[in-house]
Amino acid sequence: MLKAMEVYLVTNGNGIEAIEFYKQALGATVEQVNLYKDFLPDCPAELENFVMNAQFRLNGQRFMLSDNNPEMPFTQGDNITVALITDDAETAQELFAKLSDGAQKIHMDLQAVPWSPAYGNLTDKFGINWQINAEVAGYGQEFYAEK
Repeated sequence: MLKAMEVYLVTNGNGIEAIEFYKQALGATVEQVNLYKDFLPDCPAELENFVMNAQFRLNGQRFMLSDNNPEMPFTQGDNITVALITDDAETAQELFAKLSDGAQKIHMDLQAVPWSPAYGNLTDKFGINWQINAEVAGYGQEFYAEK
C-alpha cells in the first residue's frame, strides 16, 4: 500500500550545511543523518561526510535529503524528486513498473538496498523525477539507527 508521497532534496556535496540551513530556516526537526562513510566500505576520504540520507519533520510532514552521487551529473533545478513510500515491496514494484512505462531514463532499477527491499528511481515520460522506496518494518533498521 502507498504510505506517503514526500519531497526529496538532493544537494551537491554540501548536505551537512543544507541540513543546518533547513533546520534553522524552516524550524525542521532532524530525525536522523547517515553519511556515506557509514555504509561504503573503503569510502574515499573526499566522500566520507557526504549525506547518504537525512530525514526531517516539519509540522508532522517528513522530507528527506541526500548528497548527489558524484558519479552522476548534478543539475541545479533537477535536484528535487517525489518519493513514493510504500509499506511493501510488491506495491513498490507495481508503482515502478507503471511509472517506467515510456520513461525518459531509469536511473536505478528497482532493487534491494541497505534501507529497503525495493528501491529505485527514474525520470518519467513527462520529465518528473521519482524515487520509489518500500519501508518495510524491521528491514534495514541498522541503516536508520543513530550512528
